[in-house]
Amino acid sequence: MQVVKDSIDISRYMQPEDDGEVVFPASNWLGEHLSLVRSGGVIRKTGSRMGWAKTHEFFRFVPGGVSLWLGISGHGKSLVTSQVQLDLMMADEPCGLASLEMKPLMTLDRMCRQAFCGSDMGEDFVERFHNWTDGRFWIYDRHGNTPWQRIIACGRYMAGQGVKHFFVDSLMKCVKGEDDYNGQKDFVAEMCSLAEETGMHCHLIHHSRKLDDETKKPGKFDAKGSGSITDQVDNVITTWRNKTKEKLRESGKDYDHKAPDVELIIDKQRHNGGWEGKFLFWYDGKSMQYLPSPHAELVKYFPESLVEEPI
Repeated sequence: MQVVKDSIDISRYMQPEDDGEVVFPASNWLGEHLSLVRSGGVIRKTGSRMGWAKTHEFFRFVPGGVSLWLGISGHGKSLVTSQVQLDLMMADEPCGLASLEMKPLMTLDRMCRQAFCGSDMGEDFVERFHNWTDGRFWIYDRHGNTPWQRIIACGRYMAGQGVKHFFVDSLMKCVKGEDDYNGQKDFVAEMCSLAEETGMHCHLIHHSRKLDDETKKPGKFDAKGSGSITDQVDNVITTWRNKTKEKLRESGKDYDHKAPDVELIIDKQRHNGGWEGKFLFWYDGKSMQYLPSPHAELVKYFPESLVEEPI
């Protein structure tokens, strides 16, 4: 695991590189268009997959795209994306994280617990985890409000290190406030440009507005701030916790054991056919993992071939 120190001079990353000429006659795409027609006119699903098999046919993270992870405060956005990052790293797709709401040590401790299925972690587990993340995971060592221009520069730096997925937690830590609509619009626009420029997929974690109660599921129109946020991104993924089930379980009352603990709602998908819908998950508190069914086995992120690989 590499740490991107805030003291690093990232001024050279503050401006995008000049791509040169990017205007071509339409016939430039003739060969690709003919290939598409020969394949039956189907644009095949492309991009990175989340770890859960049941999502593979319906949803992907395309290179150069931007996903907005939306949800009510406390509904698990950071924890879900932590598991998604582990899945991506297992697929040899390096990740970078600018976690402005949680210090790196806490982030790494939770991710390590997910990786080892909630085992009692001794020094051996921790060392194995950190050795494995080298070359796979970068963290921006900054906590608290940060100008969005520095986040964009950090993203360019990480792209230069080979990062394929850049996560920012959260959007509102990078602008002046909920009513800074121009700042929000500019930040998301630059994040989209960063993704296109570098080929990374950028992930923005964002809070939804407060609804009447937590049993209601927010959607893309409930994002805090400017409506241009959800307009500009490629995907909107809402995380929603079943608080009703949690409260019944905690109070010792009867509840529906088959009801999901969490829903991931795909509220917008620009590519791969534009599928929208939801995926149901069950939460294992010890491992902090989200499971695709009530009795699914925990994901072992460290098979022996990875654990024993030479340092």
